[in-house]
Amino acid sequence: MPNLPAIDPIDLRSTLDDDERAVVAAVRQLVKDQVLDHVEEWFERGYFPVRELAPELGKMGLLGMHLDGYGCAGTSAVAYGLACLELEAGDSGLRSFVSVQGSLAMFPIHKYGSEEQRQQWLPGMAAGEIVGCFGLTEPDSGSDPASMRTHARRDGEDWVLNGSKMWITNGNVADVAVVWARTEDGIRGFIVPAGTPGFEQRTIHHKMSLRASETGELVLDNCRLPGDAMLPGAAGLSGPLSCLNEARFGILFGALGAGRASFTAAVDYVGNRTQFGKPLSAFQLTQHKIAEMTVKLSAGTALAMHLGRLKDDHQLTSDHVSIGKLANVRAALDVARTARTMLGANGISLEYPVIRHMVNLESVMTYEGTEEIHALAIGRAITGIAAFA
Repeated sequence: MPNLPAIDPIDLRSTLDDDERAVVAAVRQLVKDQVLDHVEEWFERGYFPVRELAPELGKMGLLGMHLDGYGCAGTSAVAYGLACLELEAGDSGLRSFVSVQGSLAMFPIHKYGSEEQRQQWLPGMAAGEIVGCFGLTEPDSGSDPASMRTHARRDGEDWVLNGSKMWITNGNVADVAVVWARTEDGIRGFIVPAGTPGFEQRTIHHKMSLRASETGELVLDNCRLPGDAMLPGAAGLSGPLSCLNEARFGILFGALGAGRASFTAAVDYVGNRTQFGKPLSAFQLTQHKIAEMTVKLSAGTALAMHLGRLKDDHQLTSDHVSIGKLANVRAALDVARTARTMLGANGISLEYPVIRHMVNLESVMTYEGTEEIHALAIGRAITGIAAFA
């Protein structure tokens, strides 16, 4: 029998407390019971069952789980990260839904909203009854959000918004959007309910990645909002960037789930596939691949746990998150690509999870800051010199 379990070869489970272990067990069971038997079909159809799954995720306390009050679970950062890992072991689209709901839609309302805004939106969002999205990226503004064209102007007591947002997870199905726009006083955040006149939500089709995820475009055409739709506590780019940092923290854990699922599928496959009279796992080249994958995932998980402990101690910086996001998404993608080779032709079949995770991770590498942007952030942190332009 193997001495090291593929799912946790360096026994990081032994470092978890009882609450963290309970989160891992509960989320892993949820994914097994409600996701794994269906996700290949969802991926092939380009579909995600938002209205069915959101209430279930809410019942488990997974939506905004790292926030306090208003129906939120108030868990530790590490528990949130571990939940993201287990969710993404099911599919990146599942973890993306939870990340967007909690870290990009609920977090800005929780941190920057008025008490009235928190009371109006957060309990329903925590329960999965209200779905949110985050509107920052634009058709011509991705890595450089300061160049956004969406703008808001005062008209009496109201705000009037014009512009568009692109590649918005949940954007086409959301009940409410947190939209960032340029004003005379700088960039501000606005709460835009679905159905507001002048606010259109469109579905983005023809994706080859994150297919089990809803993605939309938000169009604002003289969209009129009351004066109290603005988030009073957010001014400038620091508002949306702080939200992205929260989401990136979930990603640096989550990506490892996709990598782990690819790795364990490959280990199982080579242990049962016989060629030249012996299992593929008996070949030296196969074992070398397994060793490399084990090291990458183990190092990534140890890094994630360290950064999670820093966050719980209020010592985590955005530069730390950039290190984690860059390192762990790259490691997970390398593992998924290697796993794909180990399955041979079966590696491109949706009967196995590997190709689905591999193409999903191509998107994960890009969103919430591309690999290049995080490299520049790390370079600036080490040298003191900004090289973004």
